[in-house]
Amino acid sequence: MTTLLEARYRTVLRLLPAYYREAREEEMVEVYLWDVDQETQDQSRPTLGEVASIAALAVRSRLAAAGAPRRYALFGSAVRNFALYAVLLQAAAVVSDEVLRVTWSATRGPREWDLFLTGFTGSGPLPTVVAVAGWVLPLLWTVGFFALVHDRRRLARAAVLLAALPSLWPVIEPLVTEWPMSAPYFVTANALFAWLPALAVCAAYHRDAPPAVLPVGTPGLAFLACCVVTGGSVALLPTMADLAWAPATCFVLAALGWLLLRTRRAESGVGSGALALAVLGLLILAVRTASLILWIGLPLPAVYLAGAYAQATALTLLVLVLAVVARRDLAPR
Repeated sequence: MTTLLEARYRTVLRLLPAYYREAREEEMVEVYLWDVDQETQDQSRPTLGEVASIAALAVRSRLAAAGAPRRYALFGSAVRNFALYAVLLQAAAVVSDEVLRVTWSATRGPREWDLFLTGFTGSGPLPTVVAVAGWVLPLLWTVGFFALVHDRRRLARAAVLLAALPSLWPVIEPLVTEWPMSAPYFVTANALFAWLPALAVCAAYHRDAPPAVLPVGTPGLAFLACCVVTGGSVALLPTMADLAWAPATCFVLAALGWLLLRTRRAESGVGSGALALAVLGLLILAVRTASLILWIGLPLPAVYLAGAYAQATALTLLVLVLAVVARRDLAPR
């Protein structure tokens, strides 16, 4: 006879995918009920720790690796690729941006350098802490990327979560200051661009997942190339340099290179790579679109608007192409 506690455990175990329940449900229920007195089972419930453990297992089994059903293995691979590519892009964009800012301020005379330093020290304790954190913490995207490719998963998780924190300040600022939230669409898109990769790293690179591997080149070379592209796009066209310009330019070139590489050799897991790039491109397109909304009605140079709209169009076309490739490669065989 099924007791109430057993029924409750089976209800919680429905969080697990069907393939995992079929193989392990009876064994897990037996383990959970092993040391519980039969007479008290109708008055007992699964503990919070047990529910949390099953929920974590549900995430791991859905973001699975080799040995799981194909759709779960491909989904897990796609999320891991998305996390890796997004963290690399964030790291390169932050490093190139901060290097360019320091270089510009240091080479334009004492006034520019004083203006740069005033951004950290001239507005009171809370703005100073926020400014320093907004400068230092995003550099941890680089730590997260290299920790990930060297299979230091705990360090990678901690680094990317800390790196994503500054994106929450525009949401928190209205709660602790008198300043209202400005540009909610851009704030939301920018926060998603930071937090979805960070959460993907935490969820997809679990203990059963394979190590992170780039599709081509070494991690150092890939990071350097992305830094050159993001920094070069700003240095060559500084009037175009809003927060979306450099990451979007790097993504467009990298995605085109990935598609070209795919046509020249048969790669394992190309479907998951296409899906990962499509999702990343969609996120960057959201940031690009939200930044364009900020400039509606402003007297901006025509070249700026033309470049931004051209970039948005290129992102849209690339996302559509990658989605078609992913759908074809992920189709049942």
